[in-house]
Amino acid sequence: MKHLLRLAAPALLLVAGAAAADTIPVTVLSATVKDQHITNASVTVQRNGAASVEARTGIDGKATVETEAADDAESLLIIKMQGYSTLVARCPCKGLTYALSPVMKSLDGLRIVLTWGKKPDDVDSHVVYPGNHVYFASKQGADANLDVDDTDSYGPETITLEKKHLGETYLYAVHDYTDSDKPNTPNLSTSQAKVYVYIGQSLVRSYSVPTGKTGNLWTVFRINGDGEFQDINTMGGTTASGDALGAQLAQASGGAITAVAATTDAMTQAKELNRAGEAAYHAGNLDGAIDSYRSAIDLYPEYGQAYSNLGLAYQKAGRPAEAIWANRKAIALASGATAPTVRASSYYNIGKLYEESGQFADAQRSYEQAKSQKANPVYDKAIERVKGKQ
Repeated sequence: MKHLLRLAAPALLLVAGAAAADTIPVTVLSATVKDQHITNASVTVQRNGAASVEARTGIDGKATVETEAADDAESLLIIKMQGYSTLVARCPCKGLTYALSPVMKSLDGLRIVLTWGKKPDDVDSHVVYPGNHVYFASKQGADANLDVDDTDSYGPETITLEKKHLGETYLYAVHDYTDSDKPNTPNLSTSQAKVYVYIGQSLVRSYSVPTGKTGNLWTVFRINGDGEFQDINTMGGTTASGDALGAQLAQASGGAITAVAATTDAMTQAKELNRAGEAAYHAGNLDGAIDSYRSAIDLYPEYGQAYSNLGLAYQKAGRPAEAIWANRKAIALASGATAPTVRASSYYNIGKLYEESGQFADAQRSYEQAKSQKANPVYDKAIERVKGKQ
């Protein structure tokens, strides 16, 4: 990864003319082909109150953005390339490597991409699920692959799940292999590690390693047997490695998870963003609606209404895999007197997406789940319809 081709001068385009206050160099690689540089990708830095500036990557995947925006958490880096999911990352970004995920076709697949900074040298991705532990020494599992393994800083490391199996729990964690014998090391916490989760053509979740912590194991998220994503995002220490670490993670995968409560201010902002998303949706601006709903969820991860709205927007935008993901989370978060109606509607929407893609057994199961929540002749007709197609 360090032996790059000679730099081709990236084309720099000022979207608005302003004096540069910072220089932000980044490298863009493929998430699925080791050391493959992405040429001519659009790299933009955005910040409220500052001019947006775009650069293009050269043949070595490098771009340098000259911007008046400071390289801090108030700035966003946006990387776009045809055929790949758009990547949106919060800075600091200077000197980091980013990996673009090719668009996925599977309705039930996902891709997990890990990147980090210069130190530690070797940070590893681990996914455990029943009978499987996918990592550098066991690169293939049932419908899963470690596409890219990196041992010399920056990443990416990429695991692709071609198909999630309902009824099975998946746990994803990051292990500081360089410091595997130092369970109280601060190095992983200072590594600038980030995890990006892609479904279909979209980046649906992103995580940053907790800072100010010790530990060589970062447990990031879980997918439960119903397909619901559950954030964990905790640090811990271990001296286990290989199969022993897999067994430790498998045991932890069934533990209880306590959702981190959003602050009152965060919930207020999230509700404002949700309303903005609804306005954009009704105006036909689906991309704007999706961005607003996702921003609301980033602030308030347990915001069920935003997930319901996001599922509808994804469905309308022709992104079925993403719509299924959002609907499953809406089902999990449904509460109160309207919960059966919300769950039934979401299961029905999932069933329609499976039916449209020709996955009739999956569609039937989803329609039956809708019926189990609330009686409706529409669900009965849907069940009979897909039975006749199998």
